Amino acid sequence: MSNSENKLLEEEDYWDEIITSKTGVFDIKLKELWTHRDLIFLFVRRDFVSVYKQTILGPLWYLFQPLITTITFVVIFGNIAKISTDGMPQVLFYMSGLLLWNYFADCLNKTSNTFINNVNLFGKVYFPRLSVPISIIISNLLTLAIQFGLLMVFFIYYYQKGAIIHPNIYLLLIPVLIIIVALLGMGIGILISSLTTKYRDLKFLVSFGIQLMMYATPVIYPLSTIPEKYKIFILANPMTSIIETFRYAMLGSGNFNLFHLLYSLVVTITVFISGIILFNRIEKNFMDTI
Repeated sequence: MSNSENKLLEEEDYWDEIITSKTGVFDIKLKELWTHRDLIFLFVRRDFVSVYKQTILGPLWYLFQPLITTITFVVIFGNIAKISTDGMPQVLFYMSGLLLWNYFADCLNKTSNTFINNVNLFGKVYFPRLSVPISIIISNLLTLAIQFGLLMVFFIYYYQKGAIIHPNIYLLLIPVLIIIVALLGMGIGILISSLTTKYRDLKFLVSFGIQLMMYATPVIYPLSTIPEKYKIFILANPMTSIIETFRYAMLGSGNFNLFHLLYSLVVTITVFISGIILFNRIEKNFMDTI
């Protein structure tokens, strides 16, 4: 064996990791993501701590934000517009809808800026680019857990007051619903993030689009109030069956339909895989176009 070959073998033995270009659209390199798990948790800490850093109320904003929004919905949609809540306490109805919707909206909104917001970091050092959107999903999950605790406080209060709420066996589906929401938000988010490297206009449409999508989701109204001829359009939104199932599990109100939930799952998987494929393609040369 020649000296050059021996030197090459020594170098390969020396390095813990050899960076190579991705060879296929499905080359996600899960092993790399696991190796960089400490970095992911550093991103999680950065995202979670920095949101309300140097604010007077600090982490309390994680509770005040859904609480203030719920009170606003109760006043405007519940008392002024008189929109039905299917006999459920208004606070529980609106807060249960906002819980998963806010998680979806935050995941989508923040992951849609993955390339734009991290261009300087991506240009300086190598690490699996999917670490950033994954960290966003996890940090938002911590926020979801805090806000779920707030929902449980109101749930216990109304339950003790004798409100007509019927939690049931479908509570076991809640972890599945959260996973579906996370994958859907991340899938759409990284799709948009990949496209914004060439079409910057999209980032201006994201916030507006999320607001419009909320009104096409039964967050402030139950599905039962929608006329039958329009219901198919609301059900086309994959978030509809997720929120309806969550409400049904928590309150016994709403509609559980396995077919609709499977439809949401299929859409989520399709969007997520499409997002991963496009993300992998774009990350190879996005520094040249951004």
